[in-house]
Amino acid sequence: MPTTTSRPAARGRAARARRARRDAPAKPTTEENVWFWIKALAIILIVRAFLFEPYRIPSESMEDTLLVGDFLIVSKVHWGPRTPNTIGIPFTPISIPGLRFPQTRLPGFTEPERGDVVVFNYPAAVDVERGAIPEDTPTERRAPYIKRLVAVPGDTLAVFDKVLHINGRPVPLAPTMKQRWRVYGTGATRANARQLAEAGVVLIPNSDRREGSAVVSPREYDVYATPGAVRDLEARADVDRVEPFIWNERFSDQTFGANPDHVAPVVIPGEGVTVALTPRTIPQYAEAIERYEGRSVVLEGDRIRIDGELADRYTFQQDYYFAMGDFRDNSVDSRYWGFVPETHLVGKAVMTFLSFERYLPPIPRLSRFFRPIP
Repeated sequence: MPTTTSRPAARGRAARARRARRDAPAKPTTEENVWFWIKALAIILIVRAFLFEPYRIPSESMEDTLLVGDFLIVSKVHWGPRTPNTIGIPFTPISIPGLRFPQTRLPGFTEPERGDVVVFNYPAAVDVERGAIPEDTPTERRAPYIKRLVAVPGDTLAVFDKVLHINGRPVPLAPTMKQRWRVYGTGATRANARQLAEAGVVLIPNSDRREGSAVVSPREYDVYATPGAVRDLEARADVDRVEPFIWNERFSDQTFGANPDHVAPVVIPGEGVTVALTPRTIPQYAEAIERYEGRSVVLEGDRIRIDGELADRYTFQQDYYFAMGDFRDNSVDSRYWGFVPETHLVGKAVMTFLSFERYLPPIPRLSRFFRPIP
């Protein structure tokens, strides 16, 4: 039989339970959960569209500056974000067909400069990986590319024997840039691929010079390396000298892409920049004039017509840029497909915030976390 003292104790426990239930935070309803995620997604989309966007490096074209597996922060506030001109599924190339809005660029606090690493929408009519691009593909739905701006509007650019020249001055490779080199040995042996890799040098398979089926001696072979790695390679006892590998075809005056080691001098177009049009130069400018300036170009022998009128010069209406990959011999860039219009610039790459080796499971490269991009 319960004692008289048990009733007050029971009443106390019940009161404490009621207070606990009253003080406990209310469980969100389904409607509140839905609205939370809608607002969170809206904030993410606004930040991504107008402020910053993450980007993952998918290829080797920017080595050794950027490595496959690097995750970047791309700033859209530097040059001003573009307003969206489509509506579609976020993070996909899918948009509502036929629905387009005028696109403009909001004010930024600086202008693109030589040396900036930039993400842009691929500008040419044919993508080397994805094939022909439909003409009605919106700019913002084109594939993103990342390269370095090497020339800005008004610059005169040329590539002679693999060396970039801007306004008549040679621009040497930066320490993190890589290209192809020819190694001349001192004898019949050379380091193997593993030994070279430990020194930061990539041996190009089957590049040993041969006479018939026999490998020549002294050895000659090709590698990919940065300038610093080349200096270390030249210090080896089995290496006589290292020289840039240069394609021996003469450069073509007719178009981009004939030979990436030789690009004929070209003035980079820009708003208000007037260029001379000749049968030699028109292939360099024709696509920009037609595709991005909205004019028709016809070459009749030695005569050029713009919108049906004879023309020996043209003044551009917007800015363009020349972009190249830091891995000069493993980059499809402006040397092949021409200029990047200002309308295609997405933003400036400012830092790597994460980086992982290409293994399963991924191995973090801690030294590349939150690292500014040189």
